[in-house]
Amino acid sequence: MIEVSDDIIKRAASGDRDAFEDIYKRTSGYVYAVALRVSGNTEDAQEVVQDVFMALYKGLWKFNFKAKLTTWMYRITVNTAINYCRRSRKRKMRESNDATLYERIGKKDDPSLGIEAEETEKKLMLLLAKLKPEQRVCIILREIEQMTYEEIAKTLKIKLNTVRTRIKRARETLIKCNVQKEEKNEM
Repeated sequence: MIEVSDDIIKRAASGDRDAFEDIYKRTSGYVYAVALRVSGNTEDAQEVVQDVFMALYKGLWKFNFKAKLTTWMYRITVNTAINYCRRSRKRKMRESNDATLYERIGKKDDPSLGIEAEETEKKLMLLLAKLKPEQRVCIILREIEQMTYEEIAKTLKIKLNTVRTRIKRARETLIKCNVQKEEKNEM
């Protein structure tokens, strides 16, 4: 897990650029991974990362040390990514071929990832793209990040029943997509 000392956070909050750069180096990969899972493509994820760190730079003084910095950043990243997806959707029509959205996912910085892992990641991203951003975030937090329903509600600042509903609908959508895929393959 990513650890950032309270001293570094306090120095960064008071304007120490080196301390902020240290936070960026330690957490930017984590923020990017979360943004990519929520947004669904690399360009949007990169934009979200920039927005998150700008917000962090301007608002780090608000951090109250009641939770870990990464938990706070996670919530900022998820909210920023959801808002970015909403703006992006309004700005342009979604491409009709979901596969083209993710053709570049395999081009990661980590060469140790095998072809199988890349294919699994592509399939996961294609499935997640079928969900609404709000559902996508909840299913990622539950199934990938292994958070409890209560932790998800607290992180997203939504009601517990809203979390349950979003996860239920996300699962129904994913099952429906799988059934349609199987029916298509049988033809």
